[in-house]
Amino acid sequence: MSKIKSIFMNMSWLMASQIITSVLAFIWTILIARYLGVSDYGVFGFAISFTGIFVVICDCGTTLHIVRAVATDYDVAKDYLGNVLPLKFIMSFVYFAFILALLVVLNFSGLAIFITLLYAIETAIKNFNDLFYGVFQAHEKGKYQAMSSILSSVLSFILILSAIYFDTGLFGITIAYLVSYFMSFLYSAYILVTRIVVPKIQFDFKFWKQLLIWGAPFALTSIFYTVYYYMDIVMLTKMVGDFATGIYNASYKLISVLALFYGIYTAVIYPVMSKQYNSEASLLGASFEKSIKYLSFITIPICVCCLIYSGDIIDFIYGSQYDQAGSVLKILIWTVCFLFINGAASTALNASHKEVSITKIYFVAAVFNITLNFFLIPQYSYIGAAVSTVLSEILVFALALYSLKGVGIVPSRHLTFDCIKIIVSSCILGVILFVLDLNMWVAIPVGIVIYLILLYVTRAFDDGDIYIIKEIIGR
Repeated sequence: MSKIKSIFMNMSWLMASQIITSVLAFIWTILIARYLGVSDYGVFGFAISFTGIFVVICDCGTTLHIVRAVATDYDVAKDYLGNVLPLKFIMSFVYFAFILALLVVLNFSGLAIFITLLYAIETAIKNFNDLFYGVFQAHEKGKYQAMSSILSSVLSFILILSAIYFDTGLFGITIAYLVSYFMSFLYSAYILVTRIVVPKIQFDFKFWKQLLIWGAPFALTSIFYTVYYYMDIVMLTKMVGDFATGIYNASYKLISVLALFYGIYTAVIYPVMSKQYNSEASLLGASFEKSIKYLSFITIPICVCCLIYSGDIIDFIYGSQYDQAGSVLKILIWTVCFLFINGAASTALNASHKEVSITKIYFVAAVFNITLNFFLIPQYSYIGAAVSTVLSEILVFALALYSLKGVGIVPSRHLTFDCIKIIVSSCILGVILFVLDLNMWVAIPVGIVIYLILLYVTRAFDDGDIYIIKEIIGR
């Protein structure tokens, strides 16, 4: 099987699972938001954000290092897993204790503390599962991750429906997530030991120390990234209140669903780029350029269309009580475009052993984001938080492009022209849809047809793209 086809097969498995997950998540997001109401939905969003900020304590950056190491040498998987599993177990207890202490010190409400602690347990379980996913990715076995993800999503959907039907409130919703992730963890562990490798538990403290040193840049990057990714919701809760957090979280959840597709890209391409850097370094730049082109092809028209139909999207999903979230979505949707492109740049830098550069970038972004939030949230509430998030992504974009020059990856003129064609096609599409003023559901198929025609007219796809398509379909 060619490398292109292998990438496509892994992408197909993960894409199929993500489509199922996104459809189910779309439905349960609507149900949860309508069932809980704005204030309880704010507590829900706070719990997820607060636990997400400190999840790096569980991992310490070891997973990304292990993916890169195993992708280039499968034989090291047993020793790496045997040592990292007990290390993660200990760090998970430290994580839970830290979350509890911080919640008490900051004097959050009893409900917020209880729900957040339950999410801390769920997050720790998910972190173990992510380690198993990383090993699957390193072995290019995307189907195992896909099946585990589908299991988790289906169980979440069933349990969330049950929680709402039996009116168990926010507690029932939280337990639904916890149980589904635990069952997914058990499935992944079973697949790991029966199909990939059987870890031999080890307590090699020197190797633990080395793992933590190797993982430190990834850990710091994760800290800085999650701070500016989640801190806006935490700051909104403390500075404005649960209602504002609920409005902001409504749009943020939609962005998070779209961001899951960026996770698919990273899961598939990171091991491939790591191998290219070690054996075929010249292909790393080509992989990066194709990634930017195809990600832009998907995200830019989505952003333009959401700008036009944000109000309709929010009203359809959440109902009239979340009407104010439409203005937030118009701003936040642009994070999707930069998030995908920045993800491609970060993946290329990590694969090139330039994780320290990524750490520096997200440190600057985190400081920038917190500073903006400190000034904008008290004055502009959730609108200020949305603006801060977008500007932070733009800053990451500029810094990442600068860092890529250090590894010899400079966007070519050809890529620049291709991106201009995609932007122009997307803008023309936006103007046409705005003038036609179509119903949102009619605009979707009409918009797709118009966009593809515009791409054909502008010749956005070249012979290299056609070759890749032929490789995928086996012709």
